[in-house]
Amino acid sequence: MKSAAAWLASATPEMVDEFLAGLSDEALMALPWLFEFWALPHQLPPEGAWKTWVIMGGRGAGKTRAGAEWVRSQVEGPRPLDPGQARRVALVGETVDQVREVMIFGDSGILDVSPPDRKPVWEATRKRLVWPNGAVGEVYSAFSPDSLRGPQFDAAWVDELAKWQKAQETWDMLQFALRLGTHPQQVVTTTPKNVGVLKAILQNPSTVLTQAPTEANKAYLAASFIEEVRARYAGTRLGRQELDGVLLEDAEGALWTTGGLEACRSRAPERLSRIVVAVDPPVTGHKGSDECGIVVVGAVTDGPPSEWRAWVLEDASVSAASPDTWARAAVAAMERHGADRLVAEVNQGGALVESVVRQVDPTVAYRAVHASRGKVARAEPVAALYEQGRVQHVRGLGPLEDQMCRMTARGFEGNGSPDRVDALVWALTELIVEPAAKWRRPQVRRL
Repeated sequence: MKSAAAWLASATPEMVDEFLAGLSDEALMALPWLFEFWALPHQLPPEGAWKTWVIMGGRGAGKTRAGAEWVRSQVEGPRPLDPGQARRVALVGETVDQVREVMIFGDSGILDVSPPDRKPVWEATRKRLVWPNGAVGEVYSAFSPDSLRGPQFDAAWVDELAKWQKAQETWDMLQFALRLGTHPQQVVTTTPKNVGVLKAILQNPSTVLTQAPTEANKAYLAASFIEEVRARYAGTRLGRQELDGVLLEDAEGALWTTGGLEACRSRAPERLSRIVVAVDPPVTGHKGSDECGIVVVGAVTDGPPSEWRAWVLEDASVSAASPDTWARAAVAAMERHGADRLVAEVNQGGALVESVVRQVDPTVAYRAVHASRGKVARAEPVAALYEQGRVQHVRGLGPLEDQMCRMTARGFEGNGSPDRVDALVWALTELIVEPAAKWRRPQVRRL
C-alpha cells in the first residue's frame, strides 16, 4: 500500500489544493511531523505482538529515519507503564560516536525528526537524551557489552547490528535489560550481512521483518548516486547485499564464499576457444519441481592447462518448467552465445533428455553425461579452479552464486537441489577438468 504522501504526489494540483484547504491550521502545522503520512511501507511498524522488528534494507533506504521515528512514537505515545514512570529507551550502536552522530544528531536522527515542542535535550556528560515528558534515551556502545548489565529499559533501538565486532555479547546483554513495561520491544536497523546473530534473530518466532532496496527511497537520494552505484555494483553479490538489502548466506565450510566470488568478477574476452551450455534437468515439471539448472560457460584453452581460463557467462536456469520449456531455454542460450555444445546430465531422464532437446533443434551438438560420483566429489575439482583464479564471473549471476555459497564438503545446505551448481560443474568439467586430465605436452621421441 502506498503512503498518503505518494498518493498526494500523484494527485492533480486541484486535488492537492482541495486536500490542504480541508485541513485546520493546527493540522497543517502538524503535517510535516506526521510520519505515518510520509512514511514508506517498509518504514512503518508491522501489526501484531512482536518483540523485535528488523528493518533490513539497502544503503539509503530510510532505515535510520524509521528507527528514529519509532523511538519518537514510543516516547510520545501511550505508555504501558505506571503513570509516574517515564519511558526508558536504549540507543545502541557500534560506538558511542556513531550513536551520537547518526542516531541522534544525523540528518534522519532523533533530533531531526522531533517537533520543536517535543525535541529532547542532549546531555553530553551523561550520554543521554531527555524529552520534555521525562522520557530518557541512554547511549550504549557495542564495544562494551557489560555496560548493559544493570540498566533496564522498555524499548531499544539497535543500529547496524550486522557490523558490530561484539554483536552476540551485546545483543545478549540487551535482552536481559529489556524488562520494563508490559511488552518491551526493540527495533534493529541494519544493512544485511551474513552474521550468526542476525540470522538467529530473524529465525526467532517473535521477530518481524521489513525489507527495501535503495531505490525505495530514491525521492530523497541524489539521482547520480543511484546511477553510479547501480552501474558499478548491479548484478554482483555486494550489490544485492548493499543495495537490494538481501541477506546472502555463506554456509560454514562452503566450497565458495561471497568474498571469493566478488574477487573473480570480470568481463569475458571477445574471443573464447569454446562455449558450452550445461543442463541439469529436473525429474518432473510441475510447480513443486526442482529448478532446471542451465549455465553458459566459455573458456580460453590456449597453451598448457595451467594457463586455461573460463568465464561463466549466464545463468539461464528456469523454475517449475516443463521439458519443452527448459529445452527451449537451453537451446536459446546456445543461440545467444554461439555455444558449440549442449551438455546434459541424464541420470534421471536417460535418452528422453536428448529426445526432448532434439524436438526443439534436431541439429544441436549434444553430449550426455552421467553422474557416477556424488555432487560434492564432482564439485571439488571445479572449486579448485576458482581457488587458482582460473574461473571468472560476469555480473548478474546472483541465484547461482547463492547456491554456490551454500555448497559445502558435507553437501548442499539449503532447500531443494543445487541444480544451478550442478550445471556449472558439468560445464567446467566439459571445458577444463576432463580435457586437462587427457592433455599431454607433445614430446620428441628419441630413437
